Amino acid sequence: MSRKRFRMPKLGYASAIAIAMVGLAFGPASAADPVKVGALYPLSGQVAKSGEDTLNGIRLAIDIVNNRHADLKMPFAAGEGLPGLGGAKIELIAADHQGSPEIGAAEAERLIVQRKVAALIGAFHSSVAATSSQVAERMGTPYISGESEASTLTERGYKWFFRTTPSSRTQARDFFTFLRDINKSQNAGVKTIAVVHENTLWGQEFQKSVEGYFKEFSEFKPAIMVGYQQGTADVTSEVQKLIAAKPDVVFHASYDAEAILFARTYKQFNFNPRAVLAIGAAFGSSAFRDALGPDANYFFVREHWSRDLASRNPLVGQVGKMYRDRYGKDMDGTPARAFTAMMVLADALNRAGSTEPEKIRAALAATKIAPSDMIMPWEGVAFDKTGQNTLTRGIFVQTLDGVPKMTWPADQAAAKLVFPRPAWR
Repeated sequence: MSRKRFRMPKLGYASAIAIAMVGLAFGPASAADPVKVGALYPLSGQVAKSGEDTLNGIRLAIDIVNNRHADLKMPFAAGEGLPGLGGAKIELIAADHQGSPEIGAAEAERLIVQRKVAALIGAFHSSVAATSSQVAERMGTPYISGESEASTLTERGYKWFFRTTPSSRTQARDFFTFLRDINKSQNAGVKTIAVVHENTLWGQEFQKSVEGYFKEFSEFKPAIMVGYQQGTADVTSEVQKLIAAKPDVVFHASYDAEAILFARTYKQFNFNPRAVLAIGAAFGSSAFRDALGPDANYFFVREHWSRDLASRNPLVGQVGKMYRDRYGKDMDGTPARAFTAMMVLADALNRAGSTEPEKIRAALAATKIAPSDMIMPWEGVAFDKTGQNTLTRGIFVQTLDGVPKMTWPADQAAAKLVFPRPAWR
């Protein structure tokens, strides 16, 4: 039942109470009730720091929706709450899935059944997004993901799953496009590519996606594919395989702890390919920079967002400053993606004018977000029939002097890229 406002004749107290009870029986919250959103993220374990940073992006988006920010020129900032729901505010209920697909599924069901959330957002790990969204699909609950990238997530024919971030397949193509461009513009001479990937769904999907593009980008040849167990404490054998293969560049799909471990092991054995290009947040995260100091420099990350975009879009600078003021660190690409997914969900809730699942799902499917209303360098947000946003666009960021700088595409670059990477100090 929709909760659109209309004029009612004056009623007695008993009649008004009876009508209110009927409304509650049909599910939508009253205007005074918050809209509950469940967030599934790794808040303990090896990627807890990045999980908390990502959740903070969602918290910031909800603060913008719930409270007045008169100086911020983006949707919902001028008011308080969701106008389509009579000013109802969003209540965030966070759950820690610990990086476990099984725990993620159990927490999704708990949030839906016990906490009565109207929608779910998550889950950082693609493997956890896979199981938790399966629960949401079975229970008819809208689910939006801003950072889980495995291509198969939007290839399952699901009705209730939506993803704002590009898939690993889309991103893999950007790696080849980047290399082709610098071969042409800088005579870089890159020919051979190694792929290093963790062995959960996300890493496996990236490796498969890369393999699928060698035919289209025939000037490049695979050197070696190196998989490893997520959570490993030693990557010596993996690095020795890379040293033997002598690739020109390495593509990486790693979470925080292993990204730090690989970088340290690369330095230990003086493995210095011409470039290391990473998918995901790890090699460009604050956790990576804090752990490695100057050794975090020169890694490339296929990113979705950069602070450098503020010169083109004032919202980037404003939202970035709000994040830094609240959480004491700069916003990275993954929190920015989660922030965007939450703003998209808020837009859908507002247009649905209801907490009824089917109305929220229909509103998500009809989403049309303009580039001027967001902090991402995308052409907007619009979902295809699989639930995948079709308007994304990629950039490459390289850490230089301890600061991530947008270095590609060249016409938008804030700094000249360093290629090949210098020898280890």
